[in-house]
Amino acid sequence: MTDDGVSQASNGHLIVLDQVNKWFGELHVLKDVELRVERGEVVVVVGPSGSGKSTLCRVINRLETISSGTIWFDGRQLPEEGRGLARLRSEVGMVFQSFNLFAHKTILDNVTLGPLKVRHEKPGVARDRAMALLERVGIADQAKKFPAQLSGGQQQRAAIARALAMQPKAMLFDEPTSALDPEMVGEVLDVMTALARDGMTMVVVTHEMGFARHAANRVVFMADGMLVEEAAPAEFFANPRSDRAKDFLSKILTH
Repeated sequence: MTDDGVSQASNGHLIVLDQVNKWFGELHVLKDVELRVERGEVVVVVGPSGSGKSTLCRVINRLETISSGTIWFDGRQLPEEGRGLARLRSEVGMVFQSFNLFAHKTILDNVTLGPLKVRHEKPGVARDRAMALLERVGIADQAKKFPAQLSGGQQQRAAIARALAMQPKAMLFDEPTSALDPEMVGEVLDVMTALARDGMTMVVVTHEMGFARHAANRVVFMADGMLVEEAAPAEFFANPRSDRAKDFLSKILTH
């Protein structure tokens, strides 16, 4: 997908996956995946465990290499390695299941590290943006603390602020609430919902169906490494087309 890929990627599509396959040894984890994400769109990826959701999220910024196919970001094909890849990663924020904060650095230092080291920003500029972002996610008063002094929900909000500090064009969330105690899930989803409202392009892998209903522009259902169906949230939850999606929803929405 050469000329066509460029035109599609630049014509509103920020992220384009074309015939993407991923193998882990004998295990075929992603099977001919086709996905288009427009600028400002929130795509929520749902499906049973082991369906390839997290791998899908991780190949978009090459945390996992792909076995075949092509991925485009902002009109450019994803490079295999080198400076081009580092530049691309700085444009795609990633929030993980585990918060991945540096334990020996304060929250403020965690958030300013990328802009200082990767973007070579002036310390004052990086610090001002970091404090504004910590304010935005509701933990500016925790800036001088270390990660271990924060709750899980606060740590995940710090991780979101850290990703936003690089001023990314898109944000990837890989099960961002699954490691949290139930009472902390809402505070993280509130931050994500606000981001979605503000027009951030987001790909979110989650089991939180309430977030999928209310914040997504589109729900993508994965099973066995394939994108089985995709639809607007109201349509997907009220009238899933595939038997796999019907079975999945019947199990999770009745409990």
